[in-house]
Amino acid sequence: MIDRCGRTIDYLRISVTDRCNLRCIYCMPENGVKLVERSQILREEEIIRISRVMAQLGITRIKLTGGEPLVHVRMPELVCQIKEIPGIKKVTLTTNGTLLKEQMKELAEAGLDAVNISLDTLNRDCFQKITRRDLLNEALEGIQEALRYPGISVKINCVPLGIEGQDLCEIAELARKYPVHVRFIEMMPIGCGMEFKGMSEKELTELLEKRFGSLTLYQGEPLGNGPSRYYEAQGFEGKLGFISAVSHKFCKDCSSCNRIRLTSQGYLKTCLQYSAGKDLREIIRNGGTDEELTEAILEALEQKPDGHQFLEKAQADDTEKLCMSQIGG
Repeated sequence: MIDRCGRTIDYLRISVTDRCNLRCIYCMPENGVKLVERSQILREEEIIRISRVMAQLGITRIKLTGGEPLVHVRMPELVCQIKEIPGIKKVTLTTNGTLLKEQMKELAEAGLDAVNISLDTLNRDCFQKITRRDLLNEALEGIQEALRYPGISVKINCVPLGIEGQDLCEIAELARKYPVHVRFIEMMPIGCGMEFKGMSEKELTELLEKRFGSLTLYQGEPLGNGPSRYYEAQGFEGKLGFISAVSHKFCKDCSSCNRIRLTSQGYLKTCLQYSAGKDLREIIRNGGTDEELTEAILEALEQKPDGHQFLEKAQADDTEKLCMSQIGG
């Protein structure tokens, strides 16, 4: 699919649930968010149908997210069904890792291509402060279990918060010890994320180079679906990556802004910042045809903005008000 700016859209992120077993401070309030009725969440067959239509339009890669996607009771079966859709080349998963140990074998057998594990610290007290849960050991066990499957790419996603005890260099150490890529994701000013300053890529680079020596830009084959810039450090098995969507805006780069998002309620979003999009669930549940779904998807792409305006003042009625757990990570 080609959007109004000439960008090739071949990557779809699907949120399969708004439920999560953590309460990360930059993602949702301490008491969580108001959950929608389960009847309002896309059913498995609806996700498959939308994925099939998307594949016919040129989507080749799908990432399953949440909430926490592994609270979905049939995640391996869902992965398997999506993998069987003609045109879909890769199915990947983003998870907090705490439920991964028990499900990794089935996910691997289902054909999962890659897993991204969100981990913001190796310090137990800091982990509990960030997630409001004492589940660091479970997350680390999930990473170790994923590493037992060498055919599945493993990445660690870390959001630098700039808070005491986060130990970002210790997170980076995982890429030295194991064949994993560690990516530092700039804080997005969405929902609760607006309350945190985070760290700039420049600050983080200086911190890492002070510890590990100079970082060299990786210029090999792409290592994932998105816009991360990867660097190599001497003695590391994996790469260190930066996704700095705010300070290093990539929206107009035809090779980078290649994604659209589907919320757990079936709402198609073409840009993370804005609330505009199309309700695909409504079309399906009103008896709509695949042709009507196709028309709605293409209409949404015609409205995809040139880029976000996080550094500028966005119009209040356009800016997304939902938390990331409600949109989809």
